[in-house]
Amino acid sequence: MDRLKKIGTVKAVSSSQVVKSAIGLGFEKLDRGVFDPEKAYDKVAATGVKWIRIQSGWARTEKEKGIYDFAWLDSIVDNLVRRGLIPWICLCYGNGLYNEAAAKVFGAVGCPPINTEEEKQAWHNYVMTLCSRYKGKVAWFEVWNEPDGLWCWKHGPNGKEYGNFVIATAKAIKAGNPDAKVIGGSTCLRKLEWPNDVFSTGAGDYMDALTYHAYTPFEDTCFDRVRALKGLCKRYNPKIELIQGETGCQSRGDGAGALAGGAWTPLRQAKFMARHMIADLFDEVKFASYFSCLDMIEALNGKVGDTASYLDYGYFGILGADFDANGVSTGEYTPKLSYKTFQTIAALFREDFKKEELPIDFLSGRYSQRISMNEETPTKLLTGGFVRPDGSAAFAYWKPTEILCSTYDGTISLEVAGLPEKVQLIDILDGSIYEIPEKMIEDNKRGHRNFISLPLRDYPLLLTFGDFVL
Repeated sequence: MDRLKKIGTVKAVSSSQVVKSAIGLGFEKLDRGVFDPEKAYDKVAATGVKWIRIQSGWARTEKEKGIYDFAWLDSIVDNLVRRGLIPWICLCYGNGLYNEAAAKVFGAVGCPPINTEEEKQAWHNYVMTLCSRYKGKVAWFEVWNEPDGLWCWKHGPNGKEYGNFVIATAKAIKAGNPDAKVIGGSTCLRKLEWPNDVFSTGAGDYMDALTYHAYTPFEDTCFDRVRALKGLCKRYNPKIELIQGETGCQSRGDGAGALAGGAWTPLRQAKFMARHMIADLFDEVKFASYFSCLDMIEALNGKVGDTASYLDYGYFGILGADFDANGVSTGEYTPKLSYKTFQTIAALFREDFKKEELPIDFLSGRYSQRISMNEETPTKLLTGGFVRPDGSAAFAYWKPTEILCSTYDGTISLEVAGLPEKVQLIDILDGSIYEIPEKMIEDNKRGHRNFISLPLRDYPLLLTFGDFVL
């Protein structure tokens, strides 16, 4: 970026200022009380995120049979809605009042209520009551979390079993709020066999959306997965939309959870976020949710009475935290670099825009030595275009290196035709806006320009035309 002139920074917006967005953030695990939401609300809303995922917490709500205490969840929903956020609720987990196995698991994680008629009816009553209670505040309800994983379906994942559970839960959702939307899936594994078994039960007829989780260092591998899932949904119910429900990585190498053991750093976490979230926009999902708002324990395999069994710190947050002896997140909840990256993405990709092919091509021939020392070709890069109704446009591009073991700093040359004259380059990592000097532009004054030796990084840069930045 040394040859460019910084002229500003993408202005952050609050969630209350955003009308429309495809950017989401995880606010999970309050069903287990692992952090203080009061210290997080304002910092989360200051990112400009719109969709916020929370978990319902049956065991926390119904501690005596047939008696519900929603006060804790009321506070969360009201605080989020008041700040302009759109909460969507993951309906989970089990309840030890009705299931001996659930009584032994911290938070009753992974113990679905499918064993006895009493348990099934209790789940129906709980879901129906919850959905009725939040009518007008919460419209989207997800059936369970990662049911294709042993950690969240502890007696062994079974697609048909889960499909029947979706049908039963959808009926309870609609009984509570006929206008509510049902989300199924929440799938974390890549194979199509499990979701196909789910759909074979007829569950697709009850679903408005399918969620998938995408924990992989290689964002380019998600494109084929998304295409396959869209194709599968189309076979069973063409109206089903796709939602990326979780993706993320740690900001340090000793974190537990998905992608554990990698040499993660705050910088690599921010790059991972930028690469995955922009790739999600390429996939045109309904919205994409980043995990998570805050460093917290993973708490998927804890045992009641054994605190050490669930003190598995994840470090996935865009806000950093300390921890007390019980694993509860404490401290000031301090923004990491990924917080700024997330804030930048939320500000850039809000309101009306759509993915569209742009008249941009890679320069070759006499420019071959000016593109990169490695002679970059289109097939080695990830790129995509976006346009707004006013004709402004944005072109995202990056080199998808192996993020855990390499970095990249090169250049690329592009030719552009028929796009607005005003042009800027934005570093999505920190929101810096750069002016491209005239010496790097060859302009024929007939709507065609060559941009020579633009920066190329291992995370997305955004070339904008016109007033794409709102």
